[in-house]
Amino acid sequence: MGDTDYIIKRVEDKKSDYRNYDFTEEENNALKTFFDLAQEIDDIEDFYKLCVAIPEYFFNLQACLYIVDPATNALLLIAKTEAGDYKLHTPPPEEVRPADKPYYTKKNSLVLTIRGKEPLIEELPFKVEDDVLGILAIYPVRDLSEHRELFFQKYANRIGFNIHNRFLVKKNIEHLKFIRSLVADIEHNIIVPNMVYKLFLKGLRRKIEKNIELEKDFANKSTAGLCDTACMNNFMKELNDNNQGLASELENIEKHYKNMSLFIETLFRKSHFDQGRLSLRTKPCDMKKDVLQPQLERYSEQLKRMGISIDDRISGIPDSEIITVVDVGLIAQVYANLFSNAVKYTQEIIAETGEKKKYISYGHEMIRDYFGPGKDGVKFNVFSTGPHIAPEERGRLFDEEFRASNVLTQPGTGHGLSFIKHAVEIHGGIVGYEATQYGNNFYFILPK
Repeated sequence: MGDTDYIIKRVEDKKSDYRNYDFTEEENNALKTFFDLAQEIDDIEDFYKLCVAIPEYFFNLQACLYIVDPATNALLLIAKTEAGDYKLHTPPPEEVRPADKPYYTKKNSLVLTIRGKEPLIEELPFKVEDDVLGILAIYPVRDLSEHRELFFQKYANRIGFNIHNRFLVKKNIEHLKFIRSLVADIEHNIIVPNMVYKLFLKGLRRKIEKNIELEKDFANKSTAGLCDTACMNNFMKELNDNNQGLASELENIEKHYKNMSLFIETLFRKSHFDQGRLSLRTKPCDMKKDVLQPQLERYSEQLKRMGISIDDRISGIPDSEIITVVDVGLIAQVYANLFSNAVKYTQEIIAETGEKKKYISYGHEMIRDYFGPGKDGVKFNVFSTGPHIAPEERGRLFDEEFRASNVLTQPGTGHGLSFIKHAVEIHGGIVGYEATQYGNNFYFILPK
């Protein structure tokens, strides 16, 4: 059967169904009002209120709407028509449970199960049982006519289809937002840093060209019989120096390749795109050896060029091992962003001794019971010298695209700190900023 034939048949079926339903004028008006306002209302909370308002204003009946909470997969009261004893965001009473058919409770409620679209149920961003999205309880009623009972059953079906569509739309919008954010992550942590390959390759090319020049010069002098012992020693010294430079450039390229490979594997992970959010691959690791040190080494030359020293005397990390369960790729990018910011924004200060200083430091500390009794936290930080961020701007530092007024002259997108916030929060941690003596301390706290 072709698509057009199928549609025509379904239209004919529905025409026949509605003829058999024989809804009253009031029932038809109730459905039309619901459909019109459902299209008009965008806010999901307002839509839930509409669902319970129809029974009240058309049929003088109270209603409670229970919907599956995506975070817990549990039914919770999301909208109601009267104050009563029912409290929002609480589970339904024992007598109100999903069922195959409408039924009445001892407290004179008609219970109707709200189901989603079966073919698309797997597309929802959360798990449901038996296609159940929620429950509509209407009261006070006892033994409605079969006709009115059918109407409310069809009404519950329409609520289910609308809610399902709204969940799917919300999921798609969030997925698109995530993709845009991920593109920014890729640009910030892969594409831009990857440009440093050009510098490494230029250095490599220069040293290869130098070796070629040395080879030609040595060949010419040897042919002319002009290369004595002193000439040979000088040639070997230059060749050795240049080869050491080649080895250094190769080491830089290998380190950069390893780092970029880690970031690429992390940000292009298939599960991110499937789920529409960053997904974790955690494992126990030594935060200094596996996460911090590689990023510090990566930025050490840039820090040196900017005249920024590294003071690790108060870090607490060099002489201690902190084993933490994290997604190494994501937390490595957290440190990469913090060190990248330090390169751009660290400024010279004058200490109390009158000495000029320009440095960064890093460290960690244990915070007992930070996440609750018996749930310790580990605070990791990166400090840099410079003027404090304005108090009125500190609450927005980790917002997407926000940049503090004291760094607007420096290049940047305002994405680095928001990425840090996202990456840390999906680990169950928090991020923060502190204005401390001589500068600014950015930190994140993870469960131990």
